[in-house]
Amino acid sequence: MELTSILQGTHNARELTGLPLTGGGTLASGLLFRSDALAGLTDEGLQELVDLRIGTVIDLRTDGERSRAADRLPEDGSVTLLPLPMQGGAMDEMVKQLLPAAGGASLSVTQVADVLKQVPTLEGLYVAILEASAAQFATVARTVLAASRTDSPGVLFHCTAGKDRTGLAAAILLSVAGVPREAIVEDYTQTEKNLALGFAEALTALITSLGVPLTPALKTLATESPASAIEAALEWIDANHGDVSGYLRSGGMTNDEIAELRRVLRGE
Repeated sequence: MELTSILQGTHNARELTGLPLTGGGTLASGLLFRSDALAGLTDEGLQELVDLRIGTVIDLRTDGERSRAADRLPEDGSVTLLPLPMQGGAMDEMVKQLLPAAGGASLSVTQVADVLKQVPTLEGLYVAILEASAAQFATVARTVLAASRTDSPGVLFHCTAGKDRTGLAAAILLSVAGVPREAIVEDYTQTEKNLALGFAEALTALITSLGVPLTPALKTLATESPASAIEAALEWIDANHGDVSGYLRSGGMTNDEIAELRRVLRGE
């Protein structure tokens, strides 16, 4: 369900609800919310956060990203913030790491070419995030389970654009619930359409401000969400851990926790 118009100040917000489940039924409502960063939330958006009974916000951004644009949340403490940094998804930080030490001078054509050669594909980026973040994804899942037992059961998880780290978290949670793969992919690809409404330009500006030209590969990395990327991520999980449950176990979750989370997300 689209929420950008309700959580004013966001660009890519939605509730994960009503999606079909294998074996029948639909995903439970009021539990899973995904978004871009909440730094720009308006007063009306803050109130809607409370009205939606979102009691927990999980910020998947790096410390640097958060320091540059901290989330705006209710001042009364009614919404708990859980910083849970995942490396690898901050586009501007990634490009900076690839940049040579140029002493403040403009990059040469050769230096720019060298940077562009090192830009990962989305598929490669997602595998790198998954390899390094099993414990963080398990924490996301545990947090959803714990929140479901409270009066404010909604958990909103986000990164900067709500695309990569957020997309992986959504795909993992939806897989646990038993949402068919095609519906998971459809949710993921919706992000590109949302970002194209204006926010994509701000994301690419972060890159070009560093003196690097916006090539098709960088544009895809920063603003696009092709089905092939999330499919590759889920295939990597299957190939290396058997399924999403196996991946979450590698991050520290127990079989009982995963089974209970599945029941909760299915409204059973």
